[in-house]
Amino acid sequence: MKNKHQMEEAEFDKFADEYNELYQSVLGPSGESAEFFAEYKIKDTVQLINKYKYPANLSILDFGAGIGTSVPYFLKHLPDCKLTCLDVSRKSLDIGASKFSKRAKFLHFDGKKIPLPDNTFDVVFTACVFHHIPPEAHESLISEIYRILKPGGIFVAFEHNPKNFLTVRAVNACSFDENAILIQGKAFRSLLNNAGMRNEQLHYRIFFPGFLRLLRPLESYLKWLPLGAQYYVYAEKPA
Repeated sequence: MKNKHQMEEAEFDKFADEYNELYQSVLGPSGESAEFFAEYKIKDTVQLINKYKYPANLSILDFGAGIGTSVPYFLKHLPDCKLTCLDVSRKSLDIGASKFSKRAKFLHFDGKKIPLPDNTFDVVFTACVFHHIPPEAHESLISEIYRILKPGGIFVAFEHNPKNFLTVRAVNACSFDENAILIQGKAFRSLLNNAGMRNEQLHYRIFFPGFLRLLRPLESYLKWLPLGAQYYVYAEKPA
């Protein structure tokens, strides 16, 4: 019998070839492309990095990178960064490496232990990954992320907001989200605090669909409101 992380790998392998098409198919109500959702997360992360004045050549781990969707946007906005893409799906990593192997490192892991030394990365980034992970495994994986962060490093995690009905409808319609368990933002922030991280923040994002995109500058005043389609949690490993 396969163990849990092996079943997860097979599940993600199954959707690797058609990930972009499947994802785009459920984004209709948003009025935006998959590329928009990928890039805005990187832009937000870069704003956090710039706010805290990290070096240009910082080391970044994309945790649950899949087929490397975030790679071109990291390299666009942080061209000097050293990027590692980590995932349980070998097939997804192979697809990503076929496109970006000269610009990022692609690394497989077993879903439990990250095969890297302590204090390796300045930034760990993850985008809509933890809702695919069984809740009982969240604490141990956050501890692994804490371990590989350098002192003073930051963790940024984006997730779907279960309080937004359009998000919930999109997740329910998406075949690769069939086993998803959405996470409340406050619960995710508490996970980071319990792991020993500090300065935890929770910001809600994407309040306006594409046809109202001109209103999006107002979102900077709405980060506290738990109605956005997605959110991010941010925290630092004490220096």
